[in-house]
Amino acid sequence: MSHTVITSTTTAGRTSGDGALNLGYTRTIPGLLKLGQMLALLVAFLCVRCARGWPSWAVFQYFEVVALWFLMAFLVFFLMHLFRLQAKMPCINWPLTEFFHYSVGTILILIASIVGAVKSGGVSALVAGSVFGFIATFLMAVSLWTSYSVTCGSHQTE
Repeated sequence: MSHTVITSTTTAGRTSGDGALNLGYTRTIPGLLKLGQMLALLVAFLCVRCARGWPSWAVFQYFEVVALWFLMAFLVFFLMHLFRLQAKMPCINWPLTEFFHYSVGTILILIASIVGAVKSGGVSALVAGSVFGFIATFLMAVSLWTSYSVTCGSHQTE
């Protein structure tokens, strides 16, 4: 008569897929893009905020508002992915929401950067803020493209 022995082992450690914190997201392309966008927007905002002698008050206030708004929005999206909060709010279509924010953000930051570069009046901090605005625009366009391929790309039906 033959006997079958089944053994099972358990470990007390956690794998990277367990828990509430998804640190692996910071090493993915979307995670790195979000970090780059937030860094570029933060530097752009600080350059404009710390500049002395704005040649056009309204232009750089617009730049500050747009840069700070999308910095906070991308920080929220980053934290949502980092803490896996999308699964806790399934009523919101998160890929479509991010696609919308990237669409609007790319256009508004591009406008702010172009107008800021034109109206900088040779103030180096304002020029640097505009350059970082253009960098953020490029990173947002890349994120928009990758988000579009996820949101609107071909879906296989089974």
